Amino acid sequence: MQDWPAKWPNFITDLVTASKTNETLCENSMLILKLLSEEVFDFSRGELTQAKTRELKQTLNTEFRSIHELCMFVLGNTRKTELIKATLTALAAYLSWIPPGYIFEGQLVQALLAMFPQAPFRNVALQCLTEIGQLQMPAEFDSHFASFYRAFTTQLVQILPPNPNVLFIQQAYETGTDEQQVFVQNLGMFYTGFFKHHIQYLETQPAEHEALLLGLNNLVAISYVSDREVLKTCLDYWNVFVADVYTTHCQTTLGAVIGSPGAAGGDGGFSFGSPGAAANGVAGPGMARKLLYIDILKRLRALMINRMAKPEEVIIVEDEGQIIRETMKDTDQLMQYRTMRETLIYLSHLDYEDTENQMLDKLRSQMGGTWSWQALNTLCWAIGSISGSMNEDQENRFLVTVIRDLLNLCEITRGKDNKAVIASNIMYVVGQYPKFLRAHWKFLKTVVNKLFEFMHETHPGVQDMACDTFLKISNKCKRKFVVLQLQEQQPFVAELLDGLTNTIQDLQPHQIHAFFEAVGLMIGAEVDANKREEYLGRLMAPPNNIWAQIIQQATVNREVLKQQDVIKSLQNVLQTNVSVCSSLGDPYLSQMVHMADTMLQLYKFYSEDVTAAISSGGVHAARSSFVKYMRSVKKSILRLIEVFVEKCENEQLLVQKFVPALMGPILGDYASSVPDAREAEVLSLFAAIIRKLKSQMEPEVPQVLQAVFEPTLAMITTNFEDYPDHRLKFFSLLHAITNHCFKCLFAMNPAQVKLLIDSIVWAFRHTERNVAETGLLLLEDLLKSFASSDFATQFHQTYYTHLVREVFAVMTDTFHTPGFKLHCKILMHLFSLVKNDQVIKAPLWDVAAKGPTAYPNNAAFVQEFVCSLLASSFPNMTPVQTQSAVAGMMAIEDKRAFKHHMRDFLVQTKAFGNAETDQLYADETAAKIAEAQARLQAIPGMVPPNQVNDDMADS
Repeated sequence: MQDWPAKWPNFITDLVTASKTNETLCENSMLILKLLSEEVFDFSRGELTQAKTRELKQTLNTEFRSIHELCMFVLGNTRKTELIKATLTALAAYLSWIPPGYIFEGQLVQALLAMFPQAPFRNVALQCLTEIGQLQMPAEFDSHFASFYRAFTTQLVQILPPNPNVLFIQQAYETGTDEQQVFVQNLGMFYTGFFKHHIQYLETQPAEHEALLLGLNNLVAISYVSDREVLKTCLDYWNVFVADVYTTHCQTTLGAVIGSPGAAGGDGGFSFGSPGAAANGVAGPGMARKLLYIDILKRLRALMINRMAKPEEVIIVEDEGQIIRETMKDTDQLMQYRTMRETLIYLSHLDYEDTENQMLDKLRSQMGGTWSWQALNTLCWAIGSISGSMNEDQENRFLVTVIRDLLNLCEITRGKDNKAVIASNIMYVVGQYPKFLRAHWKFLKTVVNKLFEFMHETHPGVQDMACDTFLKISNKCKRKFVVLQLQEQQPFVAELLDGLTNTIQDLQPHQIHAFFEAVGLMIGAEVDANKREEYLGRLMAPPNNIWAQIIQQATVNREVLKQQDVIKSLQNVLQTNVSVCSSLGDPYLSQMVHMADTMLQLYKFYSEDVTAAISSGGVHAARSSFVKYMRSVKKSILRLIEVFVEKCENEQLLVQKFVPALMGPILGDYASSVPDAREAEVLSLFAAIIRKLKSQMEPEVPQVLQAVFEPTLAMITTNFEDYPDHRLKFFSLLHAITNHCFKCLFAMNPAQVKLLIDSIVWAFRHTERNVAETGLLLLEDLLKSFASSDFATQFHQTYYTHLVREVFAVMTDTFHTPGFKLHCKILMHLFSLVKNDQVIKAPLWDVAAKGPTAYPNNAAFVQEFVCSLLASSFPNMTPVQTQSAVAGMMAIEDKRAFKHHMRDFLVQTKAFGNAETDQLYADETAAKIAEAQARLQAIPGMVPPNQVNDDMADS
């Protein structure tokens, strides 16, 4: 790639000439040509400069005539199967970019179509036809593509019977050879690629409708194939296709409404799924498309209903004939669900009645005794997925039937696995329709009571899903539970609290936490503060009783707190409080006041015991289960305080009472503890406090820094592996201080500031991506804050060149590629500071060594500094390359152009350049510099007076 075309301009010609002398040599040449095209068109991004890429593409385009002649020569003169395959494979790599004349004005398409029915060449010929089919060309080529598609459809009949049913292709795929399976995959790719770009023209040609519908029917049949990748290819297209039909249908319908006589008076209306017609009774393009595809759309609804992917909320799955709880999320399946859900919603809008009828017909077949796990699952997942696509009357009628039938099915079905499947589907469906539940109190109460029944069902996953669904419904319908409903004696939340103990008695701790979070949402919806306090007291009574009993026992004998079951009980109580605080918000204050003092006492007790255990037992003690249990209580206390700080609306209360109370027990403990006993959550807690209280924390920040800064740095700077939680949370704390209490940094002495900068550099040099990103974000904000401060000149004189050097070091290190965008932003900011003397008002160079007039300005010094830095770091770059690269960095002001420029620079750091590429690159950079300067000069006052060339005015 470096030698061609500069040093071997006749490379393509020589290769083609040699290929015609020997079939084996020709086969190798085809492989070389294929790799050449891939290198230039597919893999050049990030490996070649933009200038080099453009040069190679232009050269390859010019030389393609020779390649085309060679390919046609081979296809017409050889019978060697492997050579023909190699030729078609190479040709496929070029078809996406060659001039259209080679495709439609020669014999290329005819040759490919002739080979398509032949079994040995079928797949590779189809790959070539796919490349042609997805080309985008000017409108004058539309008729060529229509003829091409018609000819393809004629040839396909020799391989696949027209309009095959779903089972035919599905069974053929499952029982077919590898080649036959690949053919089905390739056929799906051909149809999706061709239709994406050319279906609209075929729609305008009535003569092509038969072939068009034949192809779409084939694609629907292919969509039923059990291979996930095949389905994904088809779904991606169906999503685009249905969205396009829906959009044109809506535009036509809306146009008809606006143009109708009643529109001006406001009588006209628009509803999804209504038949669209243009004014004067003439069908508009949207309606015409809908009528053309009415059978295809019907089949697509059946496809989505029968093959709907599992949503994230469903955690009960089938595994080898057993119903189990899902242990790991399938991200591919979740993406597939999102695509299918979006597609089915479009389909529902286009014809709600057909969607409803297909779903209810399938539900009736399930109720008729022919039900299966998979069929019921996909049906219910589809029903849940179209939530919000119907108007209120349609949704009410539909859901009354669905929920009633599902509840009946649950009652009459026997077998724990069967009941678990039905239960999961009931919970998923009701969780997707909160609007319906809000409008129908009886249904809502029935559903919630059914969830309470499921909370006693011990089948794996049922209780988890019941609690998750209860939480979701509580979030969406919370007001309904605190308002007294018709024919009820008391609000539902009061009834729930009466039976609280019985409802949660079979739940696991994490399920109880979700349950309490849901009830917290309900209580938070109560507007009467007195009732809210009463409900909160009743809700927290069970955990408060456990808490009080343990504290009472501990006052008699502190050793009780070291018992494992006691530690677990304390942790569960604290986690329950975290759940309630997160959902209830500010009204949780009274419960926090009730617990605060004893919490801090417990924190101190466990801190002392943990420190003592680690001090005597060393690293092994820190990993013991006993120490881990005690630390879990400390972590839960810190988490509860952090959530309370985030939710509390009374900032004065936090400033005057809560924050001072934390300084000794928590902050002091962190500073005095041995490293292995320090909790990273202390750092995140004080970061949250600073983000909440902002400048109100400035008096406390010096004490915070004194307690955590040097002790934490000593822990995390010895290597890149130890204390991973402390690393990220420490830099998040520094980030919060920089953003909200920046003035506190001015109180640092020079040694502390240097330590701060060194720690930030250490952070963005970290190989852990999230730590490095946090360090870069912190540096970016720190630089912006210093640039607008009175200490800008002093700071940049000390650290400017150091930071430039360090950012270049990570930018040119492949381990830190994910941070490229932030590297560019930081460098662009630093370079912008020296373009004038408004921010940095003194020389950045060593005046004592070089004198005050060594450089005309800071920009000249920085340019020379960076050139010298890059020249010493990358000896493979020529001086011309280096100077051009740095000149571009200093001159370009557009962020996007700067990033492109830096990408080219990184490519050049990895390869030895040649004179031709250098010159092209230098010209491009010079043009960018000239354009940037011209733009600035066109704006009066933009260029500083000392840089304006006004010699004539002075004469």
